[in-house]
Amino acid sequence: MANPFLFLEYEPAFEALGGDYYDPVTAAEFPLHILRFRNDEILAQLGLDPARVTDDHFIEAFGKFESVRPALAMCYHGYQFGVYNPQLGDGRGFLYGQVRGVDGELYDFGTKGTGQTPYSRNADGRLTLKGGIREVIAAETLHRMGVKTSRTLSLIETGEKLYRSDEPSPTRSSVMVRFSRSHIRFGTFERLHYFGRRDLVEKLLDHVIEYYYPHFQTDRDRYALFYAELVQRVATLAAQWMAAGFCHGVLNTDNMSITGESFDYGPYSFIPTYNPRFTAAYFDYGGLYCYGNQPWVCKGNLERLQQPLSMAIDAKDLETGLDLFDSQFRESYRQLMMNKLGFEQLPIPEAEELLKLTLNLLQNKDLGYHDFFTLLTEGFCQQWQDDSTLICQAEGLPEFEGWRKLYLESWQQLYHHYLQTLSPSQMQEMKTRLHQYNPSVVPLRPEIEKVWEPIGVEDNWQPFYTLLKQIKEGSGSN
Repeated sequence: MANPFLFLEYEPAFEALGGDYYDPVTAAEFPLHILRFRNDEILAQLGLDPARVTDDHFIEAFGKFESVRPALAMCYHGYQFGVYNPQLGDGRGFLYGQVRGVDGELYDFGTKGTGQTPYSRNADGRLTLKGGIREVIAAETLHRMGVKTSRTLSLIETGEKLYRSDEPSPTRSSVMVRFSRSHIRFGTFERLHYFGRRDLVEKLLDHVIEYYYPHFQTDRDRYALFYAELVQRVATLAAQWMAAGFCHGVLNTDNMSITGESFDYGPYSFIPTYNPRFTAAYFDYGGLYCYGNQPWVCKGNLERLQQPLSMAIDAKDLETGLDLFDSQFRESYRQLMMNKLGFEQLPIPEAEELLKLTLNLLQNKDLGYHDFFTLLTEGFCQQWQDDSTLICQAEGLPEFEGWRKLYLESWQQLYHHYLQTLSPSQMQEMKTRLHQYNPSVVPLRPEIEKVWEPIGVEDNWQPFYTLLKQIKEGSGSN
């Protein structure tokens, strides 16, 4: 049977921009190819029948890279922890190809761990197996939580021994293929500004608008309109991270997508408790990219993007676009949190009051962020309309004393007040909404380590597959 991946209708969209934006590269050859994860949901999105796509097809296309298409290492720079770095670019991956989904949108296959490129900076260009596993878990969890995210198409173990300072070494190697709308980054534009190439900035803007913002393509002010919508997309994404209790960890401008999509999961973490100062990356000593800073870091990165875009867009238009961030973030975050609390819609003043009391309650260090919403979802019942003290009173809830008890009582009374306005059918809808927006499984760091340990010790993959199944079945996609 012919390999369906090799006969997809690939489009040379990014390739057609020319060599100013990428370098042709060749994938490394690996001593071993074992398919550890395949995402059949993405196959359906590509119009492929999973039953007709074998594991060997994945290995041929995304492990041995048997393809006639050129592999393109994309060029970009970026601000890393606030410092501009012109020594970046795809250092361990490349753009494998671009295809249309059944929805008519253009998508990328982007690799990670495929060997050295001109931008590897003396690194080996490889991906650890544990790193690949972590990215699969992050992407699938965020997808189920309704976050606009890239996903992993495949993960293949490649049989090499790698040495890393942040993992017990030697450790196992892998190659991953990421499926996303685009791998064009804020840093792609920043590099062009660094070289003073206004012509290349405008050419890239036209490309981005044609493929990812086509509704502006014939508009005279399309550049300014593109930026304004990007601001709104990124503000919405930041709200999704915050509501999901997710800390990306490394929000450098080379990790910010021009489509407003979340991607590239390194030292991420889902927060155990509501702590705005929680930091995912062990090397983020100052807490720049802590959980609570994420919205403002995103806004700051959008502001930095104005520098290259100012070569083609009026400064006033850029400022007008950036001004949309705060209101878009607040509106999105408020609504997402109301969804997690079960409400389809509340008037803004009431929603803001409930949100404030909820966050006050969640700041109790003994109350798990995700545990709280699980208790709310699993315990929700008709009796809550009759007695406010029954709300969220369940085994597993910590003892509340002093000011913490006052926060709980205030929250219960307000939540009860809003419940009393609902009909029986609306209460049932609320129960359904709670299950939709609150996953029963959110993998914190200890859970991910529990998945990795049997793989590392005895090559037992069953806990990994079990976790992915629980994530898929236990979360609603909004």
